[in-house]
Amino acid sequence: MDKRIAPSTAAPAAYPVAEARFGIGDIVRHRVYPFRGVVFDVDAVFANTEEWWNSIPEQVRPAKDQPYYHLLAENEETAYVAYVSQQNLLPDEDAEPVRHPAVSQMFEEFANGRYRLKPNIRN
Repeated sequence: MDKRIAPSTAAPAAYPVAEARFGIGDIVRHRVYPFRGVVFDVDAVFANTEEWWNSIPEQVRPAKDQPYYHLLAENEETAYVAYVSQQNLLPDEDAEPVRHPAVSQMFEEFANGRYRLKPNIRN
């Protein structure tokens, strides 16, 4: 009788991963800075460059072990793409559409305070 134990197929996590609070199509606003946007992608943990992360002042630099959101963002002056940690986002209470020009390329409908992704964009 073989008494060997099969090795685990589950790889240990480097660190615990927080659950994403927001999904694709949700409208969020930054906790500190005056901008809002619509989520178009989510990374389970930080997935940008070290150079980008190190460019954030250390006293406000967010942890890497949390979800990060790709946003079609806007402020009073302009529209742009933002990459923001979960700890710095809040739900947007305005329930108004985002004016970013790329919204119509990725999303087909705005209803009940969120966008629905176009079928050809989904993976």
